Amino acid sequence: MPKRYLLPAALLLFTSPARAQSAQPTDTTLIVYAGQLTGAYSSGGVNRTLLSTTHDITITRGKRFGLPINGRFAYGKQSGLLQERELLLTTTPYYHRGRFRAYALGGFERSNLRGITRRVQLGAGPGWAFYTDSLGRELSVSNLIIREQTNFLDGRTVVTARNSARLKMVYSYKNLTFNSTTLYQPSLEKFSNYRFSNVSSAALKLISNLAVALTYSYTYDSQFSEGKVPENTHITVGFSYSTKR
Repeated sequence: MPKRYLLPAALLLFTSPARAQSAQPTDTTLIVYAGQLTGAYSSGGVNRTLLSTTHDITITRGKRFGLPINGRFAYGKQSGLLQERELLLTTTPYYHRGRFRAYALGGFERSNLRGITRRVQLGAGPGWAFYTDSLGRELSVSNLIIREQTNFLDGRTVVTARNSARLKMVYSYKNLTFNSTTLYQPSLEKFSNYRFSNVSSAALKLISNLAVALTYSYTYDSQFSEGKVPENTHITVGFSYSTKR
């Protein structure tokens, strides 16, 4: 499967956790959901199919506690051969007071592209919000120490500790919304063993609940099984539908 795709259709269902939290009483529990489904098919010299979906659930208690749960799955074939079967599940419980954040992390991953049969992560660390407002706009950083075990398709098992630095940006102006999350995760034992990823999206509202959206995602992992690839890029163009609670 090539590194880049132009996906002609997307469906996005989401609510706005940041806005909801700003008006949420201290003794209430709020659940918000976000989901995205994208797909592509092409035929000719090379036949390609791709299906990807993401789901996000955030449970908040009052104004200080939150439990985001995120899932992403991608499945793709090229000329009838399996290329992508990617699964990523993460949860990042947090506590915040003012600009300070405290995070925990739990994660599970499988990747056919990089030959990972199982990766488990646990971690914790602080964060800081440089800017937040009631419209959901945000600029924040976090830095977690994580411990992970990775089992590869070629039989290797690697256990390592990593530093996980994250930069998160959310911005909105009139009918335009932009958000980006960047992760840099070097091993504390060997800096040449690292991961880098970025997911960025922009949505331009057309009518009340409908927008046209562009999403870019890139992942690089220096550890992968022989015969696999270390990086993957997707570009998605389509439409989004939004709801709020």
